[in-house]
Amino acid sequence: MRTFWSLPSAILFVLANSINHASAIEIDVSDKDSIVHAAWVFAHGLITYYNGNQTGNTPGMFVDPYYWWEAGAAWGSLIDYWFYTGDETFNEQVKSSLLFQVGSNNDYMPSNISTSEGNDDQAFWGFTVMNAAERNFSNPDADQPQWLALAEAVFNDMASRWDTSTCNGGLLWQIFEFNHGYDYKNTISNAGLFMMAARLARYTDNATYVEWAERTWNWTESVGFLDTKYYSFYDGAHVGTNCTDIEKYQWTYNAGIFMAGSAYLYNYTQAPLWAQRTQSILDSIDIFFDSATGIMYEVVCEGSHTCDTDEKAFKSVLAWCMGLTAVLAPTTYDTIYKRLVQTVAGIEQSCVGGLDNVTCGTTWLNVGWDNTYGLGQQMSALEVVLNLLVQDLPAPYTASTGGSSTGIVPSNGSDEEAKVSSTGDRAGAGILTSIALLMMLGASWWMAI
Repeated sequence: MRTFWSLPSAILFVLANSINHASAIEIDVSDKDSIVHAAWVFAHGLITYYNGNQTGNTPGMFVDPYYWWEAGAAWGSLIDYWFYTGDETFNEQVKSSLLFQVGSNNDYMPSNISTSEGNDDQAFWGFTVMNAAERNFSNPDADQPQWLALAEAVFNDMASRWDTSTCNGGLLWQIFEFNHGYDYKNTISNAGLFMMAARLARYTDNATYVEWAERTWNWTESVGFLDTKYYSFYDGAHVGTNCTDIEKYQWTYNAGIFMAGSAYLYNYTQAPLWAQRTQSILDSIDIFFDSATGIMYEVVCEGSHTCDTDEKAFKSVLAWCMGLTAVLAPTTYDTIYKRLVQTVAGIEQSCVGGLDNVTCGTTWLNVGWDNTYGLGQQMSALEVVLNLLVQDLPAPYTASTGGSSTGIVPSNGSDEEAKVSSTGDRAGAGILTSIALLMMLGASWWMAI
């Protein structure tokens, strides 16, 4: 039986017990066994930050200070780990965590997160259950919600919040009015809707999802969050200025999600427009790779050592999206593989921290460990090495190519699956959200007594 500790104890355990007593991690990118071993090391480092099975803690949640979105992303990384390596060590933990957090409406609006959840947070759990459907991860029992149905429910929730009352459309960052950021529309929330629509379109063969992906892309471009001269994605803007005060920070995960979403749409539609957009974003992400070494880095904060807890995980999202893009739009493979190989060299020289000599830090540009550690750092290294293997396994499955997960309704192309209206009903969505919040708060109060 695995024992779980608080963060300080987990770190002490990692420092005191070397993994295979290795002096450092060595990764031969031409040797699958070497890549799989490195992934094993990083995955085991990742799980040391989990204490959801400890008495009094919440299943599915990692230790403080890691927010709910990052927990969802971490379980997605462990699905990738199983798919690429065949190691089932973490599968039951992944499955039970994903099912515990579904919430009373099976849409990843759980009561334990009811007062702080944003659209971007919900999207990352949607990504992970979509991963489960596309990878044929072990399906839940028949009396439990299924992976595809959960993904559809997340999409339906998000699309119902499409807000035309400000900035001519788009999603707000936050779901609930009392949360900081409710007055802000950001790229990551809309990237989440775009990615969910693209993946569901391909999996279910339902063109209604393509319409939603196009709507989201067009709005992101029209509002100025996407600069198509350089294919740069910016952070977002406030609704009080009609989204004119754009914060021009460029984060790895925004570009990565729009790139992979475009690759899904190209793979599904074969439309040259989506091939062009995929390639243009791939060209644009050069900004996130060091000009001298080709190693990936978070350009906004890494050089200044100011990345916060969330930002230390963003590179994992880009690496994951690069792998998806490479397999869904094969003409991108050579460029992506080269970037991943170059980045592995940085990981190899930098993930040498702690007494175990395999703890990963935030930056891979330095020779040697930068004396930081965390869930995001482990996820980022894990996703880079895993996605060296994308050509060894099938592309994400669909309902017609072997995907076994079932949705809210059968995946037969019916528009019933993407059941939200084409324009969205912000007022109605607001009422439903308020009712849902009251129900969740009531549930939380009841459990508390």
